[in-house]
Amino acid sequence: MVTPSFLRTTPALFCAALLQLGSAHALQVQPEVVAQGLQHPWAVAFLPDGKFLVTERPGRMRAITPDGTLGAPIQGLPAIAVGGQGGLLDVVLDSDFARNRTLYFCFAEPGLNGSNSTALAKAQLSPDEKQLENVQTIFSQQPKKASQLHFGCRIVERPDGTLLLTLGERSFFKEEAQNLQSHLGKIVRIHKDGSVPPDNPFVGRSDALPEIWSYGHRSPQGAALAPDGSFWMNEHGPQGGDEINRPEPGKNYGWPVITYGENYGGGKIGAGITHREGMEQPAHQWTPSIAVSGMAFITSDRYPGWKGQMVVGALRAKRLERITLDGDKVVKTEHLLPNLGQRVRDVRQGPDGWLYVLTDESKGQLLRLRTPAPAPAP
Repeated sequence: MVTPSFLRTTPALFCAALLQLGSAHALQVQPEVVAQGLQHPWAVAFLPDGKFLVTERPGRMRAITPDGTLGAPIQGLPAIAVGGQGGLLDVVLDSDFARNRTLYFCFAEPGLNGSNSTALAKAQLSPDEKQLENVQTIFSQQPKKASQLHFGCRIVERPDGTLLLTLGERSFFKEEAQNLQSHLGKIVRIHKDGSVPPDNPFVGRSDALPEIWSYGHRSPQGAALAPDGSFWMNEHGPQGGDEINRPEPGKNYGWPVITYGENYGGGKIGAGITHREGMEQPAHQWTPSIAVSGMAFITSDRYPGWKGQMVVGALRAKRLERITLDGDKVVKTEHLLPNLGQRVRDVRQGPDGWLYVLTDESKGQLLRLRTPAPAPAP
């Protein structure tokens, strides 16, 4: 009989191997300040020259150098409705940015008589990174409402080149999340020129808007593609019922008919039910709420044992959550940065493989999450 190699090693080496395996699950990350002095930053993207492109909710977009120097506000943004949860929100680079300099950003777009809605625009960033050029709004949520809440506003480019945009139901209009003739409480899918893909699930129906991809959402503020290309997002619940979902075309995610949350101050929402036929269950829910925002998948080797896992920011809980998935099911969650003490608005993996976090504070920070350096060899 051949003895397995791991049994032929010395006891000391065998114990060391076991400790190394266990350390993947006990991995600690430490925040390193990259930049500070940001005013309620909302999203970060990574420019090819090593700079960071960051949005601030009061209506500014800046390039930040690798040493943390804040650039002057980039010129050329459209009119933005700033107030409450509204302002300049997400930004992502086009998959071919290195060639075409195109980026996409979403924001609270002002309307008449104090109304507003989430809008998605595209532009080219000038070579000196000081100006947005050829700015064009390619989608505008309808109807506009007089509200400063629940804009949603995360952008994801799918492998097929179409864009997904998450849209909140504007808080006071939660029933609109079930109305297919409204963009409120939906995820929409469009081409990069704003046109509607012909294979969207509601194309051709007179009772539904053709941009809609999925519906029954409340306030989705995190979204990302998994390594297999599937689309995931998170959304706020009311006093409970924060959710992770993997939205699929044409499906109904239940808000406000089903929820694990309750009214602010207590009391049932609607019938107070959590299940109904034809409505999807979340892949995971948090009760009480942690106020989810931001989402990324780890695809690098920077964090041993974490490759393929999801990380989610928490505003109210002021931390990061590491999510272990088994297919489309959440099997484990772990608190990261429990002593951070700042609201986590965005989390992204950078080209260097490290995770980057934005803290939503009046003096917000851009943080890089490092792992402790390995001990030197004896």
